[in-house]
Formats: sequence, C-alpha cells, structure tokens
Amino acid sequence: MMSARRILESTASVALAVLALLNVFVSAASAAEEPRKAVLTVDEVVQILDETVDWYRTLGAQQQTANQPSDLLILYANHQTADKVMDLAFDFARANAELLSSEADSAKNDGGAASPANALNQMQNKVAEQRLAIQTEMEANRRLLSTAAKKDKALLQEQIAELQGELDLVNARHNLLETMADFTGENDTRGARASALKVQIDAIARSIPSLNAAPALASGATLASASSVASGRLGIWDLASNVIGFSRKINTIDAINQRTAALQAVFTDIRSAPLEKLKAFSARGDILAAQADGATGTALRGVRDQFDTLAWLFKQTSSILIPLNKEIVLLGQYRHNLNNWHAALQTQYREALKALGIRVGILAALLAFVFAAAAMWRRAVFHYVHEPRRRFQLLLARKIAIWAVVVAIVGSTFASEFGSLVTFAGLLTAGLAVAMQSILVSIVGYFFLIGKYGIRVGDRVQIGSVSGEVIELGLVRLHLMELNDHGSMGPTGRVVAFANSIVFQASGGLFKQIPGVNIAWHEITLKLPSDCDSAQMKVKLLEAVTGVIQEYSVEIERQTKQIQKTTASSSGGDAHPQVQLHFSISAVEALVRYPVQLQHAAEIDERVSRALLNVISGVANSLPRGA
Repeated sequence: MMSARRILESTASVALAVLALLNVFVSAASAAEEPRKAVLTVDEVVQILDETVDWYRTLGAQQQTANQPSDLLILYANHQTADKVMDLAFDFARANAELLSSEADSAKNDGGAASPANALNQMQNKVAEQRLAIQTEMEANRRLLSTAAKKDKALLQEQIAELQGELDLVNARHNLLETMADFTGENDTRGARASALKVQIDAIARSIPSLNAAPALASGATLASASSVASGRLGIWDLASNVIGFSRKINTIDAINQRTAALQAVFTDIRSAPLEKLKAFSARGDILAAQADGATGTALRGVRDQFDTLAWLFKQTSSILIPLNKEIVLLGQYRHNLNNWHAALQTQYREALKALGIRVGILAALLAFVFAAAAMWRRAVFHYVHEPRRRFQLLLARKIAIWAVVVAIVGSTFASEFGSLVTFAGLLTAGLAVAMQSILVSIVGYFFLIGKYGIRVGDRVQIGSVSGEVIELGLVRLHLMELNDHGSMGPTGRVVAFANSIVFQASGGLFKQIPGVNIAWHEITLKLPSDCDSAQMKVKLLEAVTGVIQEYSVEIERQTKQIQKTTASSSGGDAHPQVQLHFSISAVEALVRYPVQLQHAAEIDERVSRALLNVISGVANSLPRGA
C-alpha cells in the first residue's frame, strides 16, 4: 500500500503547484512596478516607427508633384534627408529594444528563488527525483520477483502495481508543472515583447524597399508637361490647367510640411526622457566616484560592477538621444527645403495666373473689338442701304462674318498650337458634313436663292405645282403663302414650307419673276361668229383689249423695259396686247394675249373678257338674220 508519507508529499506538491500558478500573476503585476531602464515602451516604439514610415512615404506624392528641374533637385535633397531620418529612427528603436531586453533580464534575475520560474524549476526537480526513486524501487521489486519464493511473489506484484499507480500520479504532476512553466515563459511580458520588438523592427525596415534608393526623375507625362511649359505655346486652357496644377502642388507641399512639423514635435518630446536619464546617470556616476575613493576590497569590486552597468546604460541611452537630436536637425532641414519649394511654387503660380489674366484680357479685347465693328457695320447698313433685299443680305453676311471671326479667335486662343486647331477644325468639319448633309445643302441653297435672280419676301413664285407668295426666307427653308391660281389668285389660307435644297433637285422647278417686275401675260381663246370678217374682227378685238390695258400701260411699259435691262436681252418684247387668228374647217378662233399687273390680274381679266364679249355680241347682232 501507498505510505502516508508519500500521500502527504503528493498533496503538498499539488498545493505548491497551485501557489506557483498564483505567484505567476502576482509577479507579472509586480513586474510593471519596477523602475524602467528603457526610454519608450514596445507600443510607443512601434507607433513612432509607423508614423515615421508614413511620413517617409510622402516622397511618392512629392515625386508626382515634381515636374521641373528645380523641383527634381529639391526632391533629390529631400529623398537623401528622408533616408537618413529613417536610418536614425531604426537606430534609436534598436537601442531602446536593447534597453528593454536588459530590463527584462534584470527583472528575471532579481526575482531569485521567489520568482515563478525558479519556484517551478524547484518543483520540477523534486518531482523528477520522486519519479526516479519510484522507478528504481520498481526495478528492484521486478528483480526480486524473478528469484522470490511462490508465497512472496503475490506481495511483490501488489507492491509493483502500487508503485505503478504512484508513478502515474507523479507523471501527471510533472506534466502539469511543464504546462505551468511554458505558461510562465509565454507570459514573461518583458522578455518576450523585447525579443518580439527586435524582430518587428527588422520587419518594418524590410517593408520599405525604396529605402536608400535613388529617386526617379520624372514620368513621361511629367516631362511632356514640363516641355510644354518651357515651349511657351500655351492657350487659355493650358494656362488654366497650369494655374490649377500649381495650386494643387502648393496644397500638397503644405500638407507634407505640416506632417513633417508634427513628426519633428514628436521627436522633440521624446528627447526629454533620455536627456533626463543621462543627467541622472551622470549624477549617479559622481556618487559612485565619491564612494570609490574610500572603498577597498569587496566594496571596491561592487562599485566597479556598478560603474560597468552605469557605463553601459549611459552608452545605450546616448544611442537613443543622439539619433533623436540628428533627426530633429534633419527634419528642420527638410522643412527648409519644403519652404523653398513652396516659395518657388508661389512665384510660378503668380506668373501663371498673370499669364492667364493677360490672355483672357486679350481675348476679351479682341471680342469687344469684333462686336464693336459688327455694331458699326450694322449701323452703316441701316444708314446707307435702303433696299430691304440688299440690307438683309448685308446683315446676313455680317452675322456669318462675326461668328466666323469669333470662333477663329476663341479657337486660336484656347488651342495650344495652330496645327492642333487646324486638325480639330478639319475633323469637326468632316463630321458635320456627314451628320448634317441635308442642312448644309439647304444652307448652300439659300445663297443661290438670294442671288441675282433670286427671290425675296413678297415675290410670287411657283415651286412644282404650288404657287404662292414668299413670306419668309430662312437660312434652311422658305415659307410660301399658297395662292389660288384659278381666277383671283387669292390666298388659300395655307402656308407651305420648302427646304432651300429644292434648287438642287432636278424634279422640282422654281419659277419666279425677275426682281422689280410684277407683270405676267394672260391668254384668252375666243370662237369667232361664222361669216364675219375675220380681219375686221381682229382689229376690233385688239382695240377692245388695248382700251382696257391703256389704264395700266405706263407701269407695264416700265416693267417691260426693266425686263430687257435686267436680262440684257430683247426677248422680253413690247407691252402691247396681241391677237392671233387660228383658221380651221369648222371655225375661226382668236387667241388674245395681254399683259397684266399681278396685283390687278383678276380685275384686268374681268374687264378684258367683258370687252371681248361686247365686241363679239355687237358683230353677231350686225350680221343678217339669215346668215
């Protein structure tokens, strides 16, 4: 059976294990209260490195902003300075990590036997001794079992079984102690975090591939932009783009300068802690120097050990303070470069804004001159040209000329180069010619319609089978008030619209009178009475028509001469009525032709037909009744 001593020892071992587990948490809490040797904690070191890396990456924004030789020089200087700042940041971070490691080692060594790790080691040693003693006793009983008498074998087997159970219990306690020892090692916050900090610092350093790399000069688009600025062939659009670009660059540089100032302030705040520690180390050294003067033997060796520790701490703390001082100086130089860049950009911004203002002023002056000349042109037309048709043509030419000049001025002002303007105008013209073919043909037809023999508002024209009076002549189409060509030639109440392209259509004819002429020739066919004197009848008919036309002869004569003058031809004939006889077997017919004024056409036709009927009736009544 298991002895009472071993049962008590097992119970005591379990109690010690529980106490050791509690001691782990108590020691972890008390460790945070020990005096610190390091300047910064692990989290503070990582945070400062992250801020410094983020600041370093602003070089990418500067590289995108730099597009001129002076910008590239400042960018190169800033890149070199930023590389040094990053190197110094990693130097002071590694120095602080060494102090954190030393702090963790000191806390572990100063704990002595009371520390959780030492207590667990002692318990593991005791359990190992117990396990070895049990295993030794079991081997001895197994040897006795092979040579013992039959009556003693049963007792030896019971003892071996009892020892196996005791060994299982000891092995379980050993596993528990190993788990607690691993947990204690994992919760050694100072040692573990100090080691992890070194690894993290190296990982952050490797995450910056561009560190100590030469900056790229510029992209192709940037160099192209710089060359266009240098060429000076800029339009308003490019000048406005330059002004906006300079404004964005200034804002970018200001933002980077603010981030640099914030990082410089962080380093300035950190510098106070190592500076105070160095002052404390110096004071402690003076005290140790005074103690060394009167110390001998063992006391002198203790002072020497303290001197060595103090010198190492002074050196490590100096390794933190010196990079911080250098970083503050380098960041000041970095900000000085940014301020110079900002000043240069401000000058370029003002120059670009001035050039844009001058170009806009020139554009406004040219447009004002063009519109003033247009106003003078319009006044001259109304003053010197009284004929409506001619006035309309001149005003239309004025409008076309004005907008053509305006488009040319605006296009040449906004375009960077004349060649690009010509190319754009050619492509635009080709696109319009395809998309607006019908409209363009109508516009061209408009100029044919207003030509020498063209039409104007008030003219009576015939297009195809439609007769009407022109009431509007536009750039694309014309409108006619439809007239009834049967009898009175009065309006039907309908308005007809035709595209000006009708002049180019083979199927549609455009009939109109010569400008300034308002007469037409009408015809009447009469059947003469039988057995009448045709020659005498012709004379009487001609006299009757002439008597009616006599009232309008003056205006008809004038317009007839106008036709001959305008056409430079005598084919217009005279303005006298004509009577022609057509003889046939069955009857004699008289064709009467006479000129009429269109505005009096219905009245003249009525009077002529009445006069002709009177002549025929008188001749018929004078004939013998048997005829």
